[in-house]
Amino acid sequence: MANTELLEKSIPVAPIRIAALAGCRELAEEVDRKLVRFRKELITKRDRDVIPQGYSEKTFLVDCECPRFGTGEGKGYIKESVRGTDLFIMVDITNYSLTYTVCGHENHMSPDNHFQDLKRIISAATGKAHRINVIMPFLYEGRQHRRSKRESLDCAIALRELSNMGVANFITFDAHDPRVQNSIPLNGFDNFFPTYQFLKALVNCVPDFRVDNEHLMIISPDEGAMSRAVYFSNILGVDMGMFYKRRDYSTVVNGKNPIVAHEFLGDSVEGKDVVIIDDMISSGESMLDVAKQIKERKARRVFICTTYGLFTDGMDKFDDYYNKGWIDKVITTNLNYRIPELLTKPYYVEANMSKYLASIIDIINHDVSVEKVRSSNEKIMSLKKKIMH
Repeated sequence: MANTELLEKSIPVAPIRIAALAGCRELAEEVDRKLVRFRKELITKRDRDVIPQGYSEKTFLVDCECPRFGTGEGKGYIKESVRGTDLFIMVDITNYSLTYTVCGHENHMSPDNHFQDLKRIISAATGKAHRINVIMPFLYEGRQHRRSKRESLDCAIALRELSNMGVANFITFDAHDPRVQNSIPLNGFDNFFPTYQFLKALVNCVPDFRVDNEHLMIISPDEGAMSRAVYFSNILGVDMGMFYKRRDYSTVVNGKNPIVAHEFLGDSVEGKDVVIIDDMISSGESMLDVAKQIKERKARRVFICTTYGLFTDGMDKFDDYYNKGWIDKVITTNLNYRIPELLTKPYYVEANMSKYLASIIDIINHDVSVEKVRSSNEKIMSLKKKIMH
């Protein structure tokens, strides 16, 4: 893990404890294993005779749960003391696989249910933790980040509510629009990107992956993903292009103006590998349409990289596009719940974020700058050199 020099010279704010809500346990356990191993390694490097209490543990996970009554009402329950700890609460609001019973009827957990459980666990800490940090990879209501008509501002309201409950730091990944942090200007809000993990996954799963202008191009599927594509293309030193969505503003379908067509702006992609980068695959319609158009422009291979693979309409269309040769690989992180079917697909590749997340927790616990862990420039350049040679 990087930045050991910073950590060796600093003292933790308080002992770490990680409270993982039910929908996020698998990721939390993986992060915990990395953190336990890293701290043991760091102790051997320390010159100090005295190690801070709770610095190295067999596990940092706290036993907690949110049981339900027969009516569907719930409560938060932390089964051990968190007094004086640096408490990190992990929640995945997209995990709909969990269910609960309401008067004999089975309900799937919605983002609203996960958000309520998060507040329950914060409440169960009863103000005894030294500091409360919320790790919410997929930001709750992050897609409803601005008002264009008479609309609610759900994400801003949620952040304000958690801030009022005593949350000091918010840790999220690839927020749909990080400007929502303006609603809580006095709180910590750290937004991280999985750019290095995407590149690492591509290098590992594509043996002849080449990073130069003749063989690679980065594509933004819409205007919203431009900043990601610009950063990726600049650091790799390759060209980029973009699509923009032509919408029918005279009608509204499912709360949105339907897309009429995707128009391309950029140089020729003929004979090149193309990486389409975005924050999420929801239904996947837009991403697949862009991939098909790129293939029709005679691109060699198409790789889709998104932080969150939600696949709200299932996998059938992705299977079809893969079988037709319109997509070659789909890479998403393990930051959110993924349907088991996805993990079996021949085109799917996971960008594992557990080591990065463990590093973020350790950095924040030591109260040192997160900029070095946020910036992946050096690691990307080092990986690029290995590819070139």
